[in-house]
Amino acid sequence: MKITDFLNVKGIKVDLEATDKEGILKEMVDILAEVKDVGDKKNILRALIERENLGSTGIGQGIAIPHGKTDKVDGLVAVLGVSRKGVNFEALDGEPVYILFLLVAPKDTAGPHLKALAQISRLLRDTYFCELIRKCKTPKDIFDLIAKEENRKV
Repeated sequence: MKITDFLNVKGIKVDLEATDKEGILKEMVDILAEVKDVGDKKNILRALIERENLGSTGIGQGIAIPHGKTDKVDGLVAVLGVSRKGVNFEALDGEPVYILFLLVAPKDTAGPHLKALAQISRLLRDTYFCELIRKCKTPKDIFDLIAKEENRKV
């Protein structure tokens, strides 16, 4: 499984506008809804906020991977956003978050969802790679960078 299998160029935004956690989640759900029919956006937003209430998905080093499940999707779908200013996402290291990968999976699955989270985490563990993502000017640049990195590791 590759990230490029469930991430679409249209699902990448290089300049998120929101300045707080809930605003960022709403903005990313709006992007998600443009890529895939997800039914009522409020339900997905609620699932993401409930997940965040269990503990922040801000994993540190400027990265957050908010995720949730819904019965409105038939497979994994992801969107990626870059915040140029950084946002307080209550990350584990207390630092602002700049790269956000939103992952939504079908309610009745666990395996693909966990594999996708692991793939994303592995990719973003490389601080140099994260710097490259933050320097990208277009969604296609980011998508191509991810595809190139995935192909390099095959």
